[in-house]
Amino acid sequence: MTRLLLCGCGGKMGAAVQNFVREREDCKITAGVDITGAPQIGFPVYTEIGEVPEPADVIIDFSHPSALSAILAYCKAHPGTAAVLCTTGYSPDQAASIAEAAETMPIFYSRNMSLGINLLIELSKKAAGVLGSSFDIEILEMHHNQKIDAPSGTALMLADAINGERENAMKYVYDRHSQRKKREKSEIGLHSVRGGTIVGEHQVIFSGQHEVITLSHSAQSKELFASGAINAAVFMNGKAPGLYSMSDLL
Repeated sequence: MTRLLLCGCGGKMGAAVQNFVREREDCKITAGVDITGAPQIGFPVYTEIGEVPEPADVIIDFSHPSALSAILAYCKAHPGTAAVLCTTGYSPDQAASIAEAAETMPIFYSRNMSLGINLLIELSKKAAGVLGSSFDIEILEMHHNQKIDAPSGTALMLADAINGERENAMKYVYDRHSQRKKREKSEIGLHSVRGGTIVGEHQVIFSGQHEVITLSHSAQSKELFASGAINAAVFMNGKAPGLYSMSDLL
């Protein structure tokens, strides 16, 4: 039985995680953390992770990037406790701190917990390798009007994967409004749309001479991310220190 500490338990993703955990027999939520002091639903809720006395094997975080340092401090103070980081919008310094912390504690970090998205990443890498530099690459992501960060963490995952396939020779372009020049071959364009209740749409567009290849993924419910996070948490129970990702889980 994997004991879970759920950060961001009062949010929409926190609620989705709770719903899935109720249907499973291999894990349970022993405590929750939410800055708003969400009502207790089957487990105690605290406003700060440092206040939590209940034991936990794994932290699932669907809160906010600002909570990262407290989560890492908790894991350091409770050796053996793993963290599944599902929050997007980390700064480069925070991403570096995650990598550094993973040297002494088990951390699972993915900007997207969807199996389909991670398949899209692998297909995009394959396409980039096969099509070569003769195809221009653009990434389009669409999300609901409440999403704060742009471009999405998943769009950056896609760009980083493709860039790695191109020996990190590509540069990211986020806004062509201020530019008055032709597109360069070394560019990966990233474009964001925010509106309504769009859960998550991602397209990778390869544009060549007289042909266009589009790879896409459509998330129809946030529940798929909650399910992936729980699978990751159960997977991480008892793991040795290191930085884990969806590729390890798959």
